[in-house]
Amino acid sequence: MLSLEGFRTRIQPPSAEDEKAFLSAMRKSVGLHHPWVSAPRDHEGWQRYMTRLKRDNEAGFLVKRLGDGAICGVINLNIITYEALCGAYVSYFGVAAHAGKGYMKEGMTQVIRHAFGELGLHRLEANIQPENLPSIGLAQSVGFKYEGFSPRFLRINGAWCDHERWAVLADDE
Repeated sequence: MLSLEGFRTRIQPPSAEDEKAFLSAMRKSVGLHHPWVSAPRDHEGWQRYMTRLKRDNEAGFLVKRLGDGAICGVINLNIITYEALCGAYVSYFGVAAHAGKGYMKEGMTQVIRHAFGELGLHRLEANIQPENLPSIGLAQSVGFKYEGFSPRFLRINGAWCDHERWAVLADDE
């Protein structure tokens, strides 16, 4: 199983052993996530997430703190595409108990390194609601650049929401 370590965190794909800790962290983080994302908070949601990650064009990573293994967040590479596009969409969400401590920045740096190195991707794109300033701040802090605005781009919590497109390219590093 892939596991990449940074200074304070490691990223690794979620496994069945992570379910209980993951769901507990997500239930305690609803206030941090709403209205931006609906993270899995029950067994059925966890099962849907794990099933999605079995697809060849999806990859998910838990950001875990070194030492105690606490889950600090989740970073996904969605719709991984090769050939002409050679990129993926990035989605992510943190855990409230560890927000603002830099763990997600370190984890995102590791995911970017993995995507551009091991996976050989050229482009990563994050679509972020304009009011989600912490998410925009994270994207900017690891090199994503603003590319444009997409009205009613993604359906979040039952409503079509505007998003900003942020991207980082392998040759930007």
